[in-house]
This record gives sequence, structure tokens and C-alpha cells, in this order.
Amino acid sequence: MKTRDFLVELGTEELPPTSLLTLAKAFGEGIEKGLQGAGLSYSSAQVYASPRRLALLVKDLLVSQPYREFEKRGPATQAPTQAVEGFARSCGVTIDQLTKQQVGKGEYFIYSGIESGKPATELLPDIVQTSLDALPIPKRMRWGSSRTEFVRPVHWLVMLLGEEVVPGTILGLKSDRKTRGHRFHYNHTIELLSPSDYVTKLENPGKVLVDLKVRREKIREQVIAEAARINANVVIDEALLDEVSALNEWPVALTGRFEERFLEVPAEALISSMKANQKYFHLIDNEGTLLPYFITVSNIESLDPSQIISGNEKVIRPRLADAAFFFDQDRLCTLESRTEKLKSIVFQHELGTCLKRHSALKHSLRVLLP
Repeated sequence: MKTRDFLVELGTEELPPTSLLTLAKAFGEGIEKGLQGAGLSYSSAQVYASPRRLALLVKDLLVSQPYREFEKRGPATQAPTQAVEGFARSCGVTIDQLTKQQVGKGEYFIYSGIESGKPATELLPDIVQTSLDALPIPKRMRWGSSRTEFVRPVHWLVMLLGEEVVPGTILGLKSDRKTRGHRFHYNHTIELLSPSDYVTKLENPGKVLVDLKVRREKIREQVIAEAARINANVVIDEALLDEVSALNEWPVALTGRFEERFLEVPAEALISSMKANQKYFHLIDNEGTLLPYFITVSNIESLDPSQIISGNEKVIRPRLADAAFFFDQDRLCTLESRTEKLKSIVFQHELGTCLKRHSALKHSLRVLLP
């Protein structure tokens, strides 16, 4: 039977970065489950995802369901002729075209035939819609005057089976063959002639690396190269790498610097601020000591990277200043002097305050560790 490649892409506003990988995986699995349930076989399926899109490319998909043999059981052979004629009429045949078959203890009239399958173009919109409805989205949103709900507003829909557009409407969008490039580098539509054009045309001229795994490894290579450029070692947290990959369509790693005076603050506090708030990778020397540098990943390839670096250095300075302030405040009092404040905190009803439990614990430690 004939096969063609199938592409579906849903274009959106920026998707939640920590959920992108989960959403993309669920989107692909949902469609594959639907294809298998419909009897539409294929050779492979590849999920693609970026901040502004979820996509699936299915290779060698059957263009229609295969023919299927079926049997339909009618009345027993002892049934009145009128009942048998009615059964034959409902099947579009005459009585002499029916067969008889022993089923259990009785003999029945059977109609056997071959049922042609539905074309894939009729089945695919419902399969895609079902997958989107089942995505693990804790809270869906609405936008504009529409009653449509999704994790983020949607803007375009691509559905191609071979060179033909699969007609359908999903989340209020009519299917087309036009995708869109990078929000800043190539904010234009890109017409796809076939699914095989997808990855290459988005990269050039679209300036979008749509393969999440490729984008992830490119970021890894770039941050390692940036660290080597200043004779440092970058610490790559895999969860942070996943999140940064989900924030960028055209990643460019850049190295910034912060004031050395902040190194007086415990490294853990600085690293936490850089990772959690700014999504920076921190740098260490060969002894594992934190260095006054960071690597940020920009979503644009600027003609003047120093402007982006300067902007990030301005942003990180007050965050590290806050960390330094609270660290200095904490050092104004000893830990022992803070125990008096435990008087006002109830540990548990009828068991006293936290101060009482603290004193009991100290006593136990003295007994165990004289």
C-alpha cells in the first residue's frame, strides 16, 4: 500500500520551559497511539520541540487503513425465512450469498466480506486533537474572545501528508503548510512543500534548531568552548541544560563576569542565585573553586554580543548583592544567640517549645558524645 511522510506542527506562544520535554514526549506518544489504534502503520516517528512549537514527523505512514476481512453473524438456521431475508438485506446481499457456520451448539447464517479502510486524511485530525486533549497540562488557559483552551495561545497549524495539506481544524486553527521562523531573526512564514523540508527550512532560513536533542548538545558544546576560552571549567547541571534548551530556538553562549568581592559569600548561595534566577552556568578552577564568571545562553545571535553580556552583568549584580547582604546580616549574630527565639515556637502540643526540644537534644548529645 502507498505510504507518505506525515508532519504536524502546532505553533504557540512560548511554552513553559520546565514542561517542554514532557509535553513534546506526550504529544508524540499520543499521536503514535492513535495511529496504531487506527491501523495506520509507519516506519518511524520523530518528535520536535522548541519554545514556540510542538511537532511530530512520521515516516512512511499508510495513506489509508488496510482492507479488513470481517464476519457478521445473523440468525440461526432454524429462524423464520423472513428474519433471514431481513439480515441478508441489511448486509446488501441475498440469502444464497450467506454461509452457514457452527457456533457453539447452534448453526448460524454468516455474512463474510472485505471492508475498505478510511483514508488517513480523514483520521489524522481527530488523532492529533485526541493527543492534544490528553497532554499533561495542570491548568489550561483561554485567550482573546475564544473558548479554546491550551497551555499557551496557539497561532498556526501545519498538517502535511506527503505534499498535500491534511484538511482539518484544531484548537480553532485551520491546517496549512506554513510554519514560522525565529521570533527575531526570521519573523516570517515559511512554506513547506513536504514534511522532509521541515528541519532544514526551519534552520535555514528560519534560524530555528527545532530538534531539542540537537539544540541541547549544541548548547553543551558552546558552554564548554566558552569555559575553555578563559581557562576555566564549566559545571553543567543536566536539569539546567534541559531548561535552557527549552528557552532557546537559536542558542548562543556568552561569558560574563561579576565582581570578585561577591566570592566572600558562600559559593552555594551564589550558584543557587545564578542557576535558579538567571539560568546561568557557573565556572570553577581546577581545584573546584568558584570563579567570578558565568555563562548565559542567548536566544539571538547579536551583532554586538557585548551589549547582551553587559545587560546580564547588570542583572546579576543586584541578585548577588542581595545574597551578600543577607549573608552579612546572618553573621552579625551567632547561632547560639538565636536559640532564645525558639521560646515562642511550639514544637508540639503538650511537648513544649522548640527551645525545650533543643535543650533536650543538646543534653542527649552530651551523654552520647562525652
